[in-house]
Amino acid sequence: MKIEVQIKALPSQPGVYQFYDKNDEILYVGKAKNIKKRVASYFSKNHENGKTRVLVKKTANVKHIVVDTETDALLLENNLIKKYQPRYNVMLKDDKTYPWICLKKERFPRVFLTRNVVKDGSEYFGPYTSVRTAKALLDLIKELYQLRSCNYDLSVKNILNKKYKVCLDYHIGNCEGPCENLQTEVNYNTNIKAIRNIVKGNFKDSLKSFEKLMQTYASELKFEEAQKIKEKIDLLANYQAKSTVVNPSINNVDVFSIVSDELYSYINFFKIANGAIIQSHTTEIKKKLNETDKELLELSIIEIRQRFNSQSKEIYVPFKVDLGETVKVTIPKAGDKKRIVDLSLRNAKYYRQERFKQIKITDPDKHVNRIMAQMQKDLRLKKEPRHIECFDNSNIQGTHPVAACVVFKNGKPSKKDYRHFNIKTVTGPDDFASMEEVVFRRYKRLLEEGQELPQLIVIDGGKGQLSSALKSLDLLGLRSKIAIIGIAKRLEEIYYPNDTVPLYLDKKSETLKIIQQLRNEAHRFGITHHRNKRSKNALNHELEQISGIGKQTIVSLLKYFKSSKRLAMASSEEIEKVIGKSRAAKIIAYYNTKK
Repeated sequence: MKIEVQIKALPSQPGVYQFYDKNDEILYVGKAKNIKKRVASYFSKNHENGKTRVLVKKTANVKHIVVDTETDALLLENNLIKKYQPRYNVMLKDDKTYPWICLKKERFPRVFLTRNVVKDGSEYFGPYTSVRTAKALLDLIKELYQLRSCNYDLSVKNILNKKYKVCLDYHIGNCEGPCENLQTEVNYNTNIKAIRNIVKGNFKDSLKSFEKLMQTYASELKFEEAQKIKEKIDLLANYQAKSTVVNPSINNVDVFSIVSDELYSYINFFKIANGAIIQSHTTEIKKKLNETDKELLELSIIEIRQRFNSQSKEIYVPFKVDLGETVKVTIPKAGDKKRIVDLSLRNAKYYRQERFKQIKITDPDKHVNRIMAQMQKDLRLKKEPRHIECFDNSNIQGTHPVAACVVFKNGKPSKKDYRHFNIKTVTGPDDFASMEEVVFRRYKRLLEEGQELPQLIVIDGGKGQLSSALKSLDLLGLRSKIAIIGIAKRLEEIYYPNDTVPLYLDKKSETLKIIQQLRNEAHRFGITHHRNKRSKNALNHELEQISGIGKQTIVSLLKYFKSSKRLAMASSEEIEKVIGKSRAAKIIAYYNTKK
């Protein structure tokens, strides 16, 4: 059956659609408020994204599942993606290896860390993305409360029959001996109730209970016991302080944010209970079909809430998402709620930077590919700027005008390709005319020698310098073959040909950092050449005044000493090595008269 016929028969209801190829292999799973409308949009327009075009071309069959609500559609989409892992869907990891804190369903419940969730009525808290965090919390619990660690069956019958004996834990004060009926079940369960609250992030009740007990011991002059309770209060308060306290009124809320680049998205999740962040997790998703942040965040919220078994009725997000009717979506605009979303966003950005650093070390090619793709997007280029050239003019006080061209390949300096230019056709300090000259000379030569042209030219300067460089590209017929931009120093504006409105890049963006590095490198390289030229001219002029010193001698001295300052500081022996004893004596005598 043809796709067009299948689309006409699709329902206009919420649900999930599946694309299959001619071999009945699943290619893609998607959700929609209106299945018919959404599926039809794939086949009724030309897509900019290449992968989407390929997906549409490969699709031979469309199947669908109708559901009652958008929430059901989200959940079903999530489960089908994890089950089938279609080629054109982002990969969702059904990760069940995170640890949980278990309160075992038994008489005198044990509290321990596990990675296996068994449906036997026990309570499981987590999962914890950091094993260290889970262990720290468990250590805190064991410091505060004496709990059994044995797996004995402490039934009433076994205890009355004195089946078990207290172990080492009892003797060192880690257990109160319920196996020998030395601790009542009511007392033990009071501790379990307090532990349940602590794991949920509610420290208030435990702190009050300990403070009351401490005061009781103190009033009874049991100062040693009171001190032990005070130490527990300090432990609990210290752990609470390490939790990021947001606002006590914010309770049982999930917070999500997303940061994206050209290839990947990074989603951060916070779980907040009683005003403190009790869980944090950031995940990386590779884009497949140029998905929007909204699409990826919706999918990730469902997946992460499932993974972390979240029952929160409210979520905070930076922008509107469609999650159905069962969850309240809040987009904070100010105050503590906005600050917690900003904190989540900051965590996503930090995670992204850490991943970049790791990839730069472990997979340099992947790092370069990502940078190039990002630069192409940020600068609105037709091609990735694998080869960039940057020009800068240098003339101090109008003397010795020179220019520099620095070359970056794959985002890094290619110093062997750097070039200096002495301005030949311009008289006086004219930056515009100088720029026009050097750009023309540079690319005329590259064309004549059949060398590789850059994908991007960066001009250090604003609209004036950019226009001058454009004149040369026009003369050479390169205007449509090489992208060119200008960068103005004052506010780091990026100028484009025939566009009066500049582009302002994010101050922290890698694209701007590379352009700034190019500009600074061109400036440094140009200034160095200018300084050397002035120094040589000064030396040349100075030595010509000495009787008996000819041009060839001056050339020899310049080649060896590079500057007049070095020559003036040189010993007679060093000068003799270069030009002989008699002429060296004249140089030494000249400098001695100047002292």
